[in-house]
Amino acid sequence: MKAALSWLPTSLKARLLVASFVLLPLMVGVAGVALQNSFYKSLELSLEERMRLKAYLVINATAEDANQRLSVVTSSAGVEGQLPIYIHDYQRVLQWSSTAAQAYGEPLSVSLSDRPLTVDLVRFEHWEDEGVFVYQYPVQWRGKEPAGRYLFSIVQPDTELKSAMTAYKLQLWGWLVAVILLSLVIQAVITRWALSPLQAMVDDLVNIERGYATRLAGEYPKEVQGVTDSLNHLLHVERKQRERYRNTLGDLAHSLKTPLAVIRGAGNEQLPPEGYRSVVDEQVRRMDQIVQYQLARAVRSQSKSMAQSTTAIAPMIKRITSALEKVYREKGVRLDLDLDESAAYAADERDLMELLGNMLENAFKYGHSHVSVTLATSQDAIQLDIEDDGLGVSPEMRQVILERGARVDTSAAPGQGIGLTVAVDILSSYNGQLEVGESSLGGASFRIIFPLG
Repeated sequence: MKAALSWLPTSLKARLLVASFVLLPLMVGVAGVALQNSFYKSLELSLEERMRLKAYLVINATAEDANQRLSVVTSSAGVEGQLPIYIHDYQRVLQWSSTAAQAYGEPLSVSLSDRPLTVDLVRFEHWEDEGVFVYQYPVQWRGKEPAGRYLFSIVQPDTELKSAMTAYKLQLWGWLVAVILLSLVIQAVITRWALSPLQAMVDDLVNIERGYATRLAGEYPKEVQGVTDSLNHLLHVERKQRERYRNTLGDLAHSLKTPLAVIRGAGNEQLPPEGYRSVVDEQVRRMDQIVQYQLARAVRSQSKSMAQSTTAIAPMIKRITSALEKVYREKGVRLDLDLDESAAYAADERDLMELLGNMLENAFKYGHSHVSVTLATSQDAIQLDIEDDGLGVSPEMRQVILERGARVDTSAAPGQGIGLTVAVDILSSYNGQLEVGESSLGGASFRIIFPLG
């Protein structure tokens, strides 16, 4: 089927125009033939009616002579010399003919008489070979049987009808050709106008490709609105996917900083080879977990984790803070831990490690010398408070710092400003909350709430 249609043009506009150029002349041609035949029939009916009236006049002007032969009184009929008129008796013998009949000769007379003479059988025929119309009217004269039967024949040349038909054809087909040409022009204009939304869609897509727009913003007919909505949705999903990939790369770089800093710090401490190798092995495993975790996040949408088992939070906090104390050893940070060892949450261990690593690293990074971590469990939630004695966060900036790339002080410490955003992303997938406030130590306070049940 596809091979059979391969000759068709690929353009919708071209296909519509080709269909119009083929079908419109065909339909108009059929209509023209129908009108032509209808007009021809009307001419024939008109001619038959006129010849019938002539026959009545001829019959009315006919009389018998002394030899009982019929003849037409021309002064009464007014038809002598106008039309060929013939009168035959029941024996097919010519009784009388008009002056105009002499031009046709004997063969026509014989052909006219060679017909069954049946009363009330009126005939109207077109003899194309002779180029005439024939009207024959049988008459029963004065009740004589069968001697009183006569056949009146009136002949009309078809030149007049053919001339009228030729003039009508020229006028008809001239107008029809004009109508076809005008219709094709109008069809081309209508096709261009009807398909203009598709061209507008193409223009919008070109603008999107060149970076001038991010979605199809034009107003389209309802027939293509579904297509534009689907394209906009596809563009939105693709843009979100690219943004997620970009954010994941940033998160990956941010997450790898801590293990790299631990390895660098271990190298500066002049540890024995076994101790240094143990630290490196642990941090390499941590970096491998981070890479695998971020790759998984890049291809999945945000949704609540369906963890099958709970993860203890206190040991994870101890492991992270132990590593951070090595990283920020030169600051001499005092760490206060008040941890509920029974606190456990149904979450992916890698999510919790990423979340707690970012939050605790911020406390060590922006605190001056004191960090406090409190983990408590209530009936409805697990609450983690992380406080430091740094500069703190002003009330107007507490929402701003949760945005990706936003930082309160861009010179206090190096970073990309994405740690809190990563934490918020992870918490939102578990319906958790992050609250920013003022610490009792004088700096910032971050409260993480994990809902239970």
